Amino acid sequence: MTAGARKPGHGDESAGSVRAAGGGPGAPAGAGTLTLAGLPIGNLDDAPPRLLRALEAADIIAAEDTRRLRQFASRAGLRLGGESGARVVSYYDANEARRAEELLAELRAGRDVLVVTDAGMPGVSDPGYRLVAACAAAGVAVTSVPGPTAVTTALVLSGLPTDRFCFEGFAPRKGQAAYFAALAAERRTMVFFESPHRLAATLAAMEAAFGADRRAAVCRELTKTYEEVRRAPLGELADWARGEVRGEITLVVAGAAPADAPREPEDLVAAVAAREAEGATRKDAIRDVARELGVPKREVYDAVHR
Repeated sequence: MTAGARKPGHGDESAGSVRAAGGGPGAPAGAGTLTLAGLPIGNLDDAPPRLLRALEAADIIAAEDTRRLRQFASRAGLRLGGESGARVVSYYDANEARRAEELLAELRAGRDVLVVTDAGMPGVSDPGYRLVAACAAAGVAVTSVPGPTAVTTALVLSGLPTDRFCFEGFAPRKGQAAYFAALAAERRTMVFFESPHRLAATLAAMEAAFGADRRAAVCRELTKTYEEVRRAPLGELADWARGEVRGEITLVVAGAAPADAPREPEDLVAAVAAREAEGATRKDAIRDVARELGVPKREVYDAVHR
């Protein structure tokens, strides 16, 4: 298709191509729209009609795994890009930076780009955010076809508080003791992704940092035939995970109760350091840690500056 060309249905909400409102000042004339689309996390029936229409109307589709996307399209009975066909390109961790530049060039030239991952929403522990940031800086319009994510699905099934939560992605392979120690005082419910072969070690590290009695849930194969949600204290889950566990895993862990939140100086220092690593100033980090733990700000300040 030529730059600026639109397939039938583009700009027509009934065709599933809702356009983002404006690209902002300095947006390239005739630029395309970037759409982030969420694919089902396990059950094909969770694919909404708007997602299927977007896949059929796309000019270019950037997929985490092109083979799996084509398998999904075959199972859903649709043709990617409709009669004229879409150009499907790979977009995964190893090529994200380079591919983002190429996709931005296509968008500037007037072509619409649809980004999908293997399952769930792009940008949530999957490629996507760099391209969105580049589009925002260039004034290119960005919109979404919202879809399921294992993060909130596991959260609501866990039986743990949902009013405040944070998503931590995959825990690091190395330095887990320090990593989880820095989260021991976190008051919000925490959600993690984990692979089956690392689950036992991760739960053991959580037990050591958070305590054996901290409530948690292991959510496995969400929305699939063998979906399982195992709710128990971390100590029990760590023992259970020593056996063979298969499938996609999402962990949900209760936040620290006010009375249980660590108040040893080294715990306060670790909590402040974790917030500084996220970009907070030391002053703000001390204030936030004091508020979350319910301890005097002077106590946190003295621990950090002793």
